[in-house]
Amino acid sequence: MSSSDPAVATPLEDTIAPPNLLQTLVAAVRSAATFLGIAIYVLVAAPPGLLAASLLKRPGILYDLGHGGVWLALTLAGIRTVVRGREHLAPERAVVFCANHQSNVDPPALFRVLHRRLHVLYKAELKRLPLLGRTFVLGGFVAVERENREAAMASIARGAQSLRDGNSFLIFPEGTRSRTRQLLPFKKGGFIMALQAGAPIVPVAIDGGRAAMRKGSLLVWPTTVTVTIGPPIETAAMGLDDRDALIARVRDEVQRMLG
Repeated sequence: MSSSDPAVATPLEDTIAPPNLLQTLVAAVRSAATFLGIAIYVLVAAPPGLLAASLLKRPGILYDLGHGGVWLALTLAGIRTVVRGREHLAPERAVVFCANHQSNVDPPALFRVLHRRLHVLYKAELKRLPLLGRTFVLGGFVAVERENREAAMASIARGAQSLRDGNSFLIFPEGTRSRTRQLLPFKKGGFIMALQAGAPIVPVAIDGGRAAMRKGSLLVWPTTVTVTIGPPIETAAMGLDDRDALIARVRDEVQRMLG
C-alpha cells in the first residue's frame, strides 16, 4: 500500500477534532480577554517592577510579578496543568531543564511549575519586545544569537557561569515548535552550557499545549497540559566530547515520556 493511499495516515500534525461555530466564538472571546488582561497587567506592573528591581538590585521582584502574570494568563485562558514526577525537582540545585516544544503555551506553563526563579535560554530577537525584553535582561535570562556562532558561544559561556552561580535554566533544544508529538533534532547550545558548568540535565516532556494553541493560530482553547519530569542526568563527570551521546540520551528520555 503506498503512502498516498487514503487508508494510510501520514499527517503533518496530530489529529485534533475541528470545533463547531459556537466553540470557536467562545474561544475567540476568551482569547481576546486573555490577551487584553495580560497587556493591561504588563503595562501596569512592568514599569514599577523594572524600576524597583533596578534600583534595589532585586531581580526577584520581576520573578514574583512574572508568576502573577503567568497565573493570570493561564487562568483566563482556561489552561490547567497536571505535573508528574515532582519528586525529581530539587530547587536547591542548579539544573538545566530540557523540554520539548509544542506551542506558545509551553513556556508559561513550565515557568510556573518547574522553579520559582527559572532562568531561560532564549532567542535574541525577543529582546526587542517592549518592556518584556528589558525584563528578560534584568531577570538574568540569556539571549542567544543563533546566526552568529561567536556571539552564541559567548552567550553559552554566560549561561554556564550563571549555572555555576546557582541559577537553574530552561531550554527548548528543538529551537522551534514541533507540529507532532515526534521530536525535532536537538540543538547543541544548551547541552554545552550544562557540560561547561557540570550541571545536571532534567528531561521534561510537556504534552497538550498544541490543543490549546496551534501553530499559526491566535485562538487559545481551554485544555489540560501534562508536564512529566524525569530523573536528573548528571554531567559532572562528562566532558564536551560526551556532548552527542548526552543529547541522544536526553532526547530519547523526553520522547519516551511523551509516549
